[in-house]
Amino acid sequence: MLECRNLVVNYESTPVLQNLSIYIDSGEIVALTGPSGAGKTTLLRCIAGLEIINAGSIWLNGDEITTRPAHLRRIGLVFQDNQLFPHLNVAENIAYSLKIHRVSKKLIDDKVAEVLDLVDLAHLADREVVRLSGGEAKRIAVARALVAQPEVLLLDEPLNGLDKELHARLLEDLGKLLRLRGTTTLHVTHDQDEAAKMADRVLDIRQLLS
Repeated sequence: MLECRNLVVNYESTPVLQNLSIYIDSGEIVALTGPSGAGKTTLLRCIAGLEIINAGSIWLNGDEITTRPAHLRRIGLVFQDNQLFPHLNVAENIAYSLKIHRVSKKLIDDKVAEVLDLVDLAHLADREVVRLSGGEAKRIAVARALVAQPEVLLLDEPLNGLDKELHARLLEDLGKLLRLRGTTTLHVTHDQDEAAKMADRVLDIRQLLS
């Protein structure tokens, strides 16, 4: 499970998150909605260890991780713009986090092949990422986040910018994939319909601020 307790984040003198608390059960997919500027992305960055927290705490499976370095949290994050490395091919992008942790080449190859199969893009392993379509790039970004088998997956509007048909198809595929894996997920979106179709539970960030 993932729990944030009374998080406070200020940018200089401007409050962004004030006493925000949220609980997500193991294997649950929660969608987080709310207006732009309400702090949704900031919350994801706090959970991932990329944002300084002024007060409060973050817990993962009963352990406090508030001050744990980002690379030791076992939390995956998929950004809206994918943030794939343009100088690496598809397989190398997916393998990046495993190489940092000095996983053996055989295990890296096995894990990369596994997640490429999961996102149905095994045939693109050697392709340059600059030659991927928008939908392919988003699938690869998800595969890269899943390859390290994170305890929690954070999705920051990962389906933005897709046409209606592709959006609907990837939304369905992503939901099935996360449930197949039993991945605890926090999914940020502006799209209420997307939230309802994807998640077990939908929250508005304004409901979490006390």
